[in-house]
Amino acid sequence: MANPNIAAASQIFGRTELQQLSTTPTAIATTTTDRVIKINALIATNITTVDVSVTADIFRSSVATKLVNQILIPPNSSIVIVAKENPFYLQEGDALRLSASAASSASAVCSFEEFVT
Repeated sequence: MANPNIAAASQIFGRTELQQLSTTPTAIATTTTDRVIKINALIATNITTVDVSVTADIFRSSVATKLVNQILIPPNSSIVIVAKENPFYLQEGDALRLSASAASSASAVCSFEEFVT
């Protein structure tokens, strides 16, 4: 896994990804060769009338490092997991993954910048 120099980026793309969460961790943002992603915002929303827990992790080199673990979201509510005050970077090969305690019970929005070097 290389660590591309974002100061030498040839292109920067602003992106927003949407995801319906399942019980299996699924990537909402994934980096590829010669790319770095800056995560600016990650919001999870409970779209049901009962409590739902959400887990978010960074998956790197077959290891999942938790950002939040089974954080409880009340019915019909949202939680900000990442905000512009605390962005972070995904390096080549990293994935930002999400899962929920029940399938189709939560959705997520992720806003990020993708740097191409």
